[in-house]
Amino acid sequence: MVTKLQRRTAPRRKLHLLRTLTNSKSVKRSSVVLNVLLHIYKLKVKLEEIQREYQNLMAIKNEYLTLLEHVQIPKQEVKVEKIGEEFVVKVTCNKGGDKLVSILEAFDELGLNVLQARVSCNHFFSMEAIAVAQDQQTTDIKDVTQAVLKAIEKHGGGEETLVT
Repeated sequence: MVTKLQRRTAPRRKLHLLRTLTNSKSVKRSSVVLNVLLHIYKLKVKLEEIQREYQNLMAIKNEYLTLLEHVQIPKQEVKVEKIGEEFVVKVTCNKGGDKLVSILEAFDELGLNVLQARVSCNHFFSMEAIAVAQDQQTTDIKDVTQAVLKAIEKHGGGEETLVT
């Protein structure tokens, strides 16, 4: 059987818990209940604000992705320049396959050593490399360009190519 004391302390504990959750200073039960209702309303408003912000961020993300899809990236672009003894090779194409491995194998077949390379494949494959001939061979820009194009096409299929 529950004693009178236990029946009186349970509501007090609950009231004390509500007061601590809402940082209420009042002792009256009606004031505490009003503070709790106000606190719930504020939380509801904050939740709605966070939901609106989330929806705005999702809309911005979707707009960004749509714009990114419409960016005109050439299907394949290979640009080779010769500066002194070094070849500066810039490649841009669609992602897929082992293009980096194929391009490096093509460099090896031509007898080129890669001194420095930067590769990115976030939204498309992009590579900038500086290569030097191993045995001071007379390698032409056209030879390097054709070798890189063949390496790309090995994994890419017949796409439009822009050679500069």
